[in-house]
Amino acid sequence: MREVAEMNPESKPAAEPSMGELMTQLSSQTSRLVRDEMRLAQKEFAESAKHAGIGAGLFSAAGLVAVFGLGSLIAAAIAALSLALPVWAAAVIVAVVLFAVAGVAGLVSKKQLGQASPTPEMTVANVKQDIHEVKDARYDR
Repeated sequence: MREVAEMNPESKPAAEPSMGELMTQLSSQTSRLVRDEMRLAQKEFAESAKHAGIGAGLFSAAGLVAVFGLGSLIAAAIAALSLALPVWAAAVIVAVVLFAVAGVAGLVSKKQLGQASPTPEMTVANVKQDIHEVKDARYDR
């Protein structure tokens, strides 16, 4: 059913809000939108962090089991070499080989760390460019 006010052709339309009211509405709606987006981001981050924590724990457990497996392989290598050499000599040979592998891995990791940059250079450059473009757009009106 249509209301009586709709049927009356002389009824006045609702007054349009003033510019100040519109700005107030814009400000409050923008604030609410930002708060809502922040809450959503917090919830998403919490869920993501939960999954990351579980994954990290399982990955750590897998690493620990792998270390035990590696220890068993090292013991087997020593036992195999001890068939031809005294046990102490077999253990020394295996230890020297392991230290050599550790040294090579250390040198490779040092080289990789030297190439790492503490600042995200591309992101900083993009943000500076965005700021420059916004400033140019503001003055070019």
